[in-house]
Amino acid sequence: MNSKIKYLPTLLVALILTTNSLFGQTQGQMNKESGTNYKKVDTELGIVYQKVIKEYVNNPEFIEALRASERIWIQFRDAEVKMKYPAMNPKLEYGSMYPLCVNAYLEILTQNRINELKKWLIGIKEGEGCNGSIKSIN
Repeated sequence: MNSKIKYLPTLLVALILTTNSLFGQTQGQMNKESGTNYKKVDTELGIVYQKVIKEYVNNPEFIEALRASERIWIQFRDAEVKMKYPAMNPKLEYGSMYPLCVNAYLEILTQNRINELKKWLIGIKEGEGCNGSIKSIN
């Protein structure tokens, strides 16, 4: 028997097992991964939020307004999730994908918040009429 052919079944089994581990996730694994992805974005939000506070440390009115805005945004985020998945028992009503769907939606909402807060770090082109507290850049 040719030595290359002798190892073919072993290589095929290894390929199948590798492919299965890459694409054959259980629902529980996908739910866990979506939770991990959301936590990463939520951590990034905390970092961006702290950078904005440092950037505007000499503006106490802004800092107070930012903190109030963040508290309200968290309430908004939670209400958005509840609006999208209203139910007395969401896991029962929406099934095993519920955690994945919620985490994915939380990730989207949080990334949108990050993008908004980054405006205070990046700035807006000078000459825009309504910058407010957002710094102007050239």
